[in-house]
Amino acid sequence: MPICISCKGKTFIRDDITNNLACSTCGRLQEYDNLVDQYGGINGPTGTFVSVGTTGTGNVYSYKETKIYEARKLIDDVSLRLGFSPSESDDVKRMVATITEGEYGQGNWFNVFVGACSYVGMRRDNKSLPISEVASVIGSDAYELGRMIMRVVNFLDLKKPNFPEFDIVNLFERTLRNSHSFADVEGDKVQRMKKQGIFLMHCAMKWFLTTGRRPLPIVAAVLVLVAELNGISIRIEELAKEIHAVVHTSRLRYRELLQALVKVAQALPWGKDITVKNVVKNAPFVIQYMERKAMSKPSKKQDLEGGVGLDLGDVVRDCLRKDIGDGTDMMSFEDDSETEMEKLKLAHQSRYFEAEDGACALSVDNVDKLKLSHECLSMMYSKFLDEVGNVKSSGGLKEVRERKKRRGFELHACTEWWNGKSALSRRLLLKEILEKDVGLDVVPPSFVNGCVTVKKRREKINAAKLRIDKIMHPLNAHSDDSIDTCTSEDVHTTKKRKRARGIDWEDLIIETLLLHRVKEEEIEKGWYNVLLELHVFNSGIV
Repeated sequence: MPICISCKGKTFIRDDITNNLACSTCGRLQEYDNLVDQYGGINGPTGTFVSVGTTGTGNVYSYKETKIYEARKLIDDVSLRLGFSPSESDDVKRMVATITEGEYGQGNWFNVFVGACSYVGMRRDNKSLPISEVASVIGSDAYELGRMIMRVVNFLDLKKPNFPEFDIVNLFERTLRNSHSFADVEGDKVQRMKKQGIFLMHCAMKWFLTTGRRPLPIVAAVLVLVAELNGISIRIEELAKEIHAVVHTSRLRYRELLQALVKVAQALPWGKDITVKNVVKNAPFVIQYMERKAMSKPSKKQDLEGGVGLDLGDVVRDCLRKDIGDGTDMMSFEDDSETEMEKLKLAHQSRYFEAEDGACALSVDNVDKLKLSHECLSMMYSKFLDEVGNVKSSGGLKEVRERKKRRGFELHACTEWWNGKSALSRRLLLKEILEKDVGLDVVPPSFVNGCVTVKKRREKINAAKLRIDKIMHPLNAHSDDSIDTCTSEDVHTTKKRKRARGIDWEDLIIETLLLHRVKEEEIEKGWYNVLLELHVFNSGIV
């Protein structure tokens, strides 16, 4: 029964003029009382206040037409913000229409769905588009977008080769091309940075720095390193935020890349002087060594000469010279001239790469008889450093007169160190990348971390077995006090839940599994929840 909206009365009379109900107590007309229902489907009569089939005042489009119009407008907006071409935008529209059977949609889920179709469309065309960038455009979470991408892939039944793997090299090129940080860089330098970046990206793939990890942080790390090598100042924090990468992870990948370069540099005669702090300054020599190492063919001679196929006569002659000057012009060595010392070191380091294919004349008759190992080169380089140190500490020596043919001091290795002729500077398959030799062969970091974790669990298992044996057989217990025999009751009485007398929650779980006769090989895998569910809670032992 209706109730008056004014006085809450329940008695009404019908008004003759408006045909609405009026309260018999206060006389208030009740609104929307004479609504005529719709009968007969879409062709039936229209109600008094509601016009079925329209979307509001001034609009003659139907609900479905308006929904499709708004959906296509959203697709165009997302495509524009992602930088799609008209053909790529049309592909997204066709994909959306195919999956929804022409119905499209509305709401937040449809925004995520459009982003997922955009990512799948680019991935299907072998064009790398990071998920984080799409998520920032549609205003969604990356994990929610990833789940929608999997649903789209499963619905379309996309498999190789129609759905290729993510191309991280293509992502690097796209980031370098679209980044605002490199908008003012000259075209020649951009092409140079592109080849250098592809080379380093392939090396990172060979060193497993990209295996099982998100691609954007390593792309940011390589871009920052390449920018520094070409004299472009850019902070990794700014670049990471621009390309929607995690700043902390980008710093971590950058440090891992520098550590890998330090390991490669150990093959050079001066490799022991290269650390993470100064490897960027020595990166031209390290990358030049890696490039020539990748282009060289393995042979017995190259193994004896450092593996790069170089003619080392020039560097040997320079290191054994009594006068340390070579190509400098009246250089003075004062007590505070650290920069001049660094220039001399760089000059002799550049000599390591200048003599190639017998271009320099040697003081020996047969170059092939010159068999030098890394230890020999390191000894000569140490001798050179001692000579430079003696010149610096002499104090009385103000100038070193050079040859009569005077020429300006130029660091050839710092300006023309990049060759770009290596195959790693071009696109290669993963199998071809792994076959190349760049001076360093490592195992995946995840494998190393897994081995370390398994070793720690093995130590915990052995310690737990000793504790259990000491409690169950106290007469046979060792007198060693270093073994902790803390029980679970002692742990619960402490306020600190993380550690109690050196025993944490993982030790207690291992003890429980061992008491339930779980195999040690299964415990080493670390699936504690599954093992507890199978052997403890469902074992029937109270």
